[in-house]
Amino acid sequence: MVGLVIVSHSARLAEGVAELARGMAGPDVLLAATGGLDLPDRPLGTDANLVLQAIEQVYSDDGVLILMDLGSALLSTEMALDALPPEKRDRILLCEAPLVEGALAAAVQARIGATLDQVAAEARGALAAKIAHLGGSTDVAPASELPGEGLTLRLTVHNRLGLHARPAALFVQTAAKYSSKIQVKNLTADGRFVDAKSIIMVLTLGVMKDHEVVIQAEGVDEVSALEALKSLIEGNFGEGA
Repeated sequence: MVGLVIVSHSARLAEGVAELARGMAGPDVLLAATGGLDLPDRPLGTDANLVLQAIEQVYSDDGVLILMDLGSALLSTEMALDALPPEKRDRILLCEAPLVEGALAAAVQARIGATLDQVAAEARGALAAKIAHLGGSTDVAPASELPGEGLTLRLTVHNRLGLHARPAALFVQTAAKYSSKIQVKNLTADGRFVDAKSIIMVLTLGVMKDHEVVIQAEGVDEVSALEALKSLIEGNFGEGA
């Protein structure tokens, strides 16, 4: 699993972002947060040694993605990388994605076993859902305009806030358990099909309470995939009626 490191000038901010990311992706995600100087009460600033410790804490051969907030966070992270052997340094990627949204997206994608490049791409596209919700334009393209040749299922989402962050993460994590290609569309909003294994793409659909969605699965386990997603939606993502 790809590891994630959050670097901020504020220790409380770093831990807060990590708390949100774990809430989205689950406790098993490899995630470390560091912020402030290595002094009593952790005053504002960044410390290369603390960053290095965070990297070592979550390091795996699958790679480590690092998200940072401001200038010296980047400098401290670069200093920390200089202290690593080349074979580890080559598996670490510094990412320019937004700190909060990027961390949430990256955590979900890492948890489902995506590669380092895939996790970074998801983090970089993390603002797409917010941009789409506020009526802006985004360069993040949907998976396709039409479904493939597999099975389709139409369901109505009844939980109070629709496919907001936590249910969307559960939806993506469930879809990712299956090898079939899975796409989803917000029929109520007349949207287009998007990749059901991408948290960012699912959030761009803007699925609200009582919206109808179409899920399409194509592959050897398409029936099991649709059954699992149907159970998740009809169970209101564990949130009650």
